[in-house]
Amino acid sequence: MQISVLGAGTMGAGVVYVAAAAGMQVRVYDVSGEAVDAGLRRLQRDLDGAVARERMTSDEADAARARVLASTDLAEAVGVSDLVVEAVVEDMAVKRDLLARAEAFAGPNTVLATNTSSLSVTEIMAGLDDPGRGIGMHFFNPVRAMRLCELVLGLDTREETAGRAEDAARMMGKQTVRIRDVAGFATSRINAVIGNEAFFMLAEGVASAEDIDTAVKLGLNHPMGPLEMADLVGLDVRLAVLNELRRSLGDKYRPAPLMDSYVKAGRLGRKVGRGVYDYDDDGNRIG
Repeated sequence: MQISVLGAGTMGAGVVYVAAAAGMQVRVYDVSGEAVDAGLRRLQRDLDGAVARERMTSDEADAARARVLASTDLAEAVGVSDLVVEAVVEDMAVKRDLLARAEAFAGPNTVLATNTSSLSVTEIMAGLDDPGRGIGMHFFNPVRAMRLCELVLGLDTREETAGRAEDAARMMGKQTVRIRDVAGFATSRINAVIGNEAFFMLAEGVASAEDIDTAVKLGLNHPMGPLEMADLVGLDVRLAVLNELRRSLGDKYRPAPLMDSYVKAGRLGRKVGRGVYDYDDDGNRIG
């Protein structure tokens, strides 16, 4: 299978990793050479980490890397693919425009997927000439480790489209669930509320960030605390999800003012080295 990934950021590089590791031929696209190079560095770092943890051999890592081609030319990136996965910023206009342009270069049977975590798949795919080939494929960060892929069916998504997306996700080692196209789907709707409440608690001085996270991990058996999770996802992403949920479902999803302040201050989480906690260049927590 040939897959194109549009966007070489954190999520895009993660999808590239699992696809290449599964034996797929992958083309990754971004708008600049600098963005593409950064994505390839993320990919190499993840492959090196997998070798260090003995999850693949160095030969397997080299073979996976060799399956990946990078381009800043959308036509070149999309033209021969069976599946296109868009993984750019969580912005309706940006996603609609990119997928509509990609459709012009895609074959008639190519599935066009968006990795949105909260936006309407139906609305995104309404910009296509053939909305029936569109679907949501919501991967989770870090993609290499998280086993779920939510398949979000828009109003016009064909069963054939869903089946082919499901097959691709399973080839990448993911368990799939099918979700109706509603705001926040299943996971974002629940997870955003937990994380938002943790920010309200932090602002109210209920406990320190460390103690809030420890309480949730040990008391509720969560693998990560909600503030750690927000840093991993990205506070800007979490804020965008909450704003979309509030717009669609009401004021109970109003973002905590403290979260908004962190985003305005540029404290976006692990990807920039500072969020609720501080991180080194490899994403390890240092404070």
